Amino acid sequence: MLKNLEGQHIPDVTFHTRKGHEWVDVKSAEIFDGKTVVLFSLPGAFTPTCSSSHVPRYNQLAPQFRASGVDEIICVSVNDAFVMNEWKRSQKADRVTFLPDGNGEFSDQMGLLVDKGNLGFGRRSWRYSMLVRNGVVEKMFIEPEVPGDPYGVSDADTMLTYLAPEGVLPHDVAIFTREGCGFCARAKGMLHDAGIEYEELVLNRDYTDQTLRAVSSKITYPQVFIDGEHIGGSDDLAEWLGERVRHTRNAA
Repeated sequence: MLKNLEGQHIPDVTFHTRKGHEWVDVKSAEIFDGKTVVLFSLPGAFTPTCSSSHVPRYNQLAPQFRASGVDEIICVSVNDAFVMNEWKRSQKADRVTFLPDGNGEFSDQMGLLVDKGNLGFGRRSWRYSMLVRNGVVEKMFIEPEVPGDPYGVSDADTMLTYLAPEGVLPHDVAIFTREGCGFCARAKGMLHDAGIEYEELVLNRDYTDQTLRAVSSKITYPQVFIDGEHIGGSDDLAEWLGERVRHTRNAA
């Protein structure tokens, strides 16, 4: 049965990390003492759910976690330091600290080291997240002990809701652009000034005009999408931002 260590101290272990060309051993106390830390652990680097959902969302919501008093967000996996460092680079997850639990010692003492030999993984961490204050586990979200790799409660949104029940999640924004487009530069500037992060897709680098026609039936630039809604070009974005400001003022 999987353990829940709420109210208990974090295991005292040493993480063997790699910085540059040197080994750097880091003890649990250095990571957790005197800090508020959100840690999430998962079965393996570069695996599908971990790479497509678990890590990216924690990285995206890092500013909201910081605003809720979290000092550091940590990802742990039973992988060596070289693998974890390369995974962090490939994920572009600069807001998350990746800790290698290569020997599984931390996961074992957490009571969450499981056998995934049927997948050729050996022993790996079960998927979970936890909030740790000054070395003491305050809250854990452990995925249910069912076959496969369940992913439903250890996600970033669940943890952030626990920390800030009335908090507002950031908008999910994508903007299709092309090189040398002044209207594209204007749209990106407006989003930047509004403090809204966005993902930019550049024509003939990330997509072709066929892709743009498929999702918007438009071939003018930019094309902005927010929270699943097609906003349109830079003028449409300006209108959307203006309405957002008016709504915020009325709510106040």
